[in-house]
Amino acid sequence: MDRVEELVSGDQFSSKSEFQRFAVEYVLSEIDDYEPEMLDFEDVRDEVFPDHALGREEPEGEGDGDFYQVAARVRQFALRGEVATARELIDTQYPATDPRAMVLDDIIETYRHGE
Repeated sequence: MDRVEELVSGDQFSSKSEFQRFAVEYVLSEIDDYEPEMLDFEDVRDEVFPDHALGREEPEGEGDGDFYQVAARVRQFALRGEVATARELIDTQYPATDPRAMVLDDIIETYRHGE
């Protein structure tokens, strides 16, 4: 979440809502048939996630399906108020610097503010 705060307080995003829209576009862009609608999406993505610009490949054996299963569980834990369990799941699946971890952390924050 510190990285998200950095991005929002810098010139990259004007608000957390704008970052959330970008995060959703990013996740959807990982699906073969989805074309991001955000203006200058590739430029923003490469600036936010420089590893992606370098052609970083996903680890062997890990595909979109695994991420979506983890995301569903994280959301389920967050909805039930089990934030610590959701964070533990994220930490066991992805390193803190992985874009997927950032997106999942943002999902948790969405439900925490709704309490």
